[in-house]
Amino acid sequence: MARRATINDIAVKADVSVATVDRVLNGRHKVREETARAVYDAAAALGFHATGLIQQRLAKALPAYRFGFLLQRPNQAFYQAFGKALELGATQTTNGLITPLIEYLPSQRPAEVVAHLMAMAKKVQAIAVVTIDHPTISEAVAELKARGIPVFALLSDIAPGIRHGYIGLNNRRAGRMAAWVVARTAKAPGKVAVSVGSHRFQGHELRETGFRSYFREYAPEFTLLETLVNLEARSIAYEATLDLLQRYPDLVGIYIAGGGMEGTINALRDENKAHKVAVVCNELTPDSRSALADNIVTAVIATPLAQLSNEVMGLMIKSLGDEADTVPGQSFLPIDFYISENI
Repeated sequence: MARRATINDIAVKADVSVATVDRVLNGRHKVREETARAVYDAAAALGFHATGLIQQRLAKALPAYRFGFLLQRPNQAFYQAFGKALELGATQTTNGLITPLIEYLPSQRPAEVVAHLMAMAKKVQAIAVVTIDHPTISEAVAELKARGIPVFALLSDIAPGIRHGYIGLNNRRAGRMAAWVVARTAKAPGKVAVSVGSHRFQGHELRETGFRSYFREYAPEFTLLETLVNLEARSIAYEATLDLLQRYPDLVGIYIAGGGMEGTINALRDENKAHKVAVVCNELTPDSRSALADNIVTAVIATPLAQLSNEVMGLMIKSLGDEADTVPGQSFLPIDFYISENI
């Protein structure tokens, strides 16, 4: 039978004194947060019988926060996964007790976005939002900033110079990556299409910019068509893709830089275009995963949602404390890249 871990074992593993472990365990005297965390981590790793008690002691000493998150389209698999990642990120934060309030925007009408921002601001200390970049929304962000409520942009930047920070991919780089894939995997030079959900999404616009700039620089033998706007609607993307396939028999590539990928994928399936058109989309969902497996989609560029969620929690906490000035204006995450062989 394995020997039970003792306070001495914890002290050795955490590189602290036995007296320090005793103070953390019994709450006799205040201990620095990082020291208490080291003791807890050591106790958890050793399977110490009173680890739960140490966790309770830590929780009592942590500040409590209430953060708001405004996401898009609650019925989309990506945003469902995003919401779950934010909930998990809140529980995993070690320097605060976070209560996340997660809501979904019913539309992208600026007035509705502003109404949701203002309503949420009454209930939380900081807000992170996925939305379009629009002057009306920028004014609301500026008002919240003046009231001491920092606003962070997620996935797509908004209110430059006003919002507290941006957390997401370097979208211009993501667009260039997509162009590299299409240029390298297309069967031959030909027509290439790019679609966005809306040019009001700065992230979509930057991906399109990066995509086009790569082709101008490295693959001028391809012809890029006018950008399609699908309003992130599956039905619009479906019809637009069918029209592309019928009008351009020499279509060799498609980049779905915004939403609506489900419609494009369905159209390519219905037209039996597996292996025939190089296709890149953003975010790994059940639809894009299945399309990768069936060779409908060539590659998927994705956001590491777990890392984003942990990052935004830490930055939101910093924005409310003495370290507010150290919060970076932009936090670019590593780009996840998927093909059929690594899903």
